[in-house]
Amino acid sequence: MCGRQYDGLQLICISLGGILHPDSDIMLSSHEINHILGNCSEFYEQQTQRLLHLGLDVRERAVSHLAFRTETLAEYLKMRQQLEPFCLANVESVWGGRPISKLLLQTPIHLASNSVTRLIELIPPPHPDVYQSVYKLGLEHLGIVIGESFVDFGRAYTSLWTGQQDQGPFCQPYFITFSDQTAVKFYQRSLEDVCILEGKRFDGFYHAIE
Repeated sequence: MCGRQYDGLQLICISLGGILHPDSDIMLSSHEINHILGNCSEFYEQQTQRLLHLGLDVRERAVSHLAFRTETLAEYLKMRQQLEPFCLANVESVWGGRPISKLLLQTPIHLASNSVTRLIELIPPPHPDVYQSVYKLGLEHLGIVIGESFVDFGRAYTSLWTGQQDQGPFCQPYFITFSDQTAVKFYQRSLEDVCILEGKRFDGFYHAIE
């Protein structure tokens, strides 16, 4: 057994066959997450390159999260079960009549040489009467943190936006949707920080639906 610190959190790794190299648990976890979600680093590269073609370079900016949309509620529940062993905690809330999970990973996913994320947003199918009719299943969007310059950033790139979502006082991301219905969303704060500001806590596992 070994312990490591990541952003103040003590991470525990266990080796069943002897001593585990300090970085091997990260590699194992990333491999398993990619097996469940698909190639996360490839998705990051695809989306950031698309932004570059639009004149927007976000490769030095922090990644808030990756979002994955399932086709059915049953698939959502199955994927939540598969992901939780690799997580420290979750926040699951009900939005538009369906649960949405924010899953805090034990170890961050490596996306590029200077980019990681430790949060996965897991989303079930949209409500057909409320939400847009076409969504990308699988890896759906990349979340980028803009920070204090969020308002000025929004004005500077206003011609690029597909729209802006109002998800409450702490979360009003701009977004760009591409032809394959995948998107990049731009947040003032990370989705993890938004959850905390809303009074939620990543201190265990809680399910709005079983």
